[in-house]
Amino acid sequence: MSILNIARLELLIARRNMWVTTSVLLMAVFSLVLTLAGATPVGTVGASPLLVATTSITTLSVYLVPLVALLLSFDAISGEVERGTLALNLSYPLSRAEILIGKFLAHLLVLGFAVGAGLGLSGLLVVWQSGNANISFFPLIRLFATSLALGSAFLGLGYLISSLVRQPGVASGAAIAMWLVAVVLYDLVLLGALVADGGGFFTKTLFPWLLVANPADAFRLLNMPEISVPELASGFNSAGLVSGFAGQITSLLLWPVLALLLAWAALRRVEP
Repeated sequence: MSILNIARLELLIARRNMWVTTSVLLMAVFSLVLTLAGATPVGTVGASPLLVATTSITTLSVYLVPLVALLLSFDAISGEVERGTLALNLSYPLSRAEILIGKFLAHLLVLGFAVGAGLGLSGLLVVWQSGNANISFFPLIRLFATSLALGSAFLGLGYLISSLVRQPGVASGAAIAMWLVAVVLYDLVLLGALVADGGGFFTKTLFPWLLVANPADAFRLLNMPEISVPELASGFNSAGLVSGFAGQITSLLLWPVLALLLAWAALRRVEP
């Protein structure tokens, strides 16, 4: 019950958060635009229109979902420390784990609403365009589930930052830096090492595992189209698939647990 009360309070706060409203609108608008744009080459590629749409939206989600998650969570602890509400909450019979889980559930619900709005509109648009009621919605469901897993990982990382950095302004900068490193710079470094290696030991042995170790890349690989549709590939060749589905899903499921455990350990050290 205490966890649900914390979650309800966070949801009330989220309703007044313009970042949440903006994120929902951005996810919906970009999903619709990408769905419309992806409808053009369907006849040439010969792929399912929904598969093309989800492939395009995956490119959006791998950048936007982690960013939204960090924006929701970067001041979850530091903001309360600054406002003095953390000390008030801890004066009640609440454990720090309950506070953390309550915030996580509320933020995950907000994130799920934003992702679901965009994907739902895209699915409806594909059905309306194709007029085919027999379209498989599995790629869309998989994208939604993996987006929540990816967002969960970055929510936990946001709480970790918020617990380690006591000033919300500094925490926001650290969150953006983490997003840049995890989503943008990590892949650029791997690509540079891949080119420099020239098909050697790094390419054949280390690269696939380093790729899957990043939850953003594991998410991207899980939502890639089948190899039988090479026209839809977006920068990953067979070397990136060596670790297979098991490694990708394990990475995506373990990261939220690890991030939340680290956040809880950091929160235990916070003095309100």
